[in-house]
Amino acid sequence: MQTPTISIAIVDDHTLFRSGLASLLEEFDEIEVVFEATNGADLQNKITKNEEVKIILMDINMPVMDGYVATKWVKDNHPKVHVLALSMFEDEKAIIGMLKAGAVGYMLKESTPLDLLTAIKTIVAKGFFVNEMVSGRLLVALKDGDTKPMFTARELSFLQFCSSDLTYKEIADLMIVSPRTVDNYRESLFAKLNIKSRTGLVVYGIKNNLITI
Repeated sequence: MQTPTISIAIVDDHTLFRSGLASLLEEFDEIEVVFEATNGADLQNKITKNEEVKIILMDINMPVMDGYVATKWVKDNHPKVHVLALSMFEDEKAIIGMLKAGAVGYMLKESTPLDLLTAIKTIVAKGFFVNEMVSGRLLVALKDGDTKPMFTARELSFLQFCSSDLTYKEIADLMIVSPRTVDNYRESLFAKLNIKSRTGLVVYGIKNNLITI
């Protein structure tokens, strides 16, 4: 039985990186690189002839039309096409800028081809890709007035424990995870909900029936 392929495009002004990435991804049966573009304007010309594209791997810093403008254009003109930002930049400004423009995930160029494949398949299945770097910022950036943030089962368990007198260390022990993992749950919830305190989390949980008193 043939594996259905995912049609992707790569937009990057560095020819060696772009061509190298295309060759690496073509090694996977699930991926078909439909076209490559050198910048946003080049993408605009090529995507009209390649409507089958499902996902675009988008660089940020490019001449003529950068990744921010190109991503917003894709979102406005081809809303069914998903953009996965692929950049050297790890700073929050770049990440949030791309997410607000309409990207559904953000990965660094140093990621392995297998990591990229996982991200691409996750986007096809769920419509977004959240990794440790993006955390809840993606969901906040994509959220509109009618959409509630999504929580993992572990985050909901952590939220319930937050309403107790337990310290974070004690919560970690009860959840059988490291204190660092509990810190990640907390920071993820802070980011998703734009809340900065444990009290704020508890108030939100109670108001939205996420915490059982």
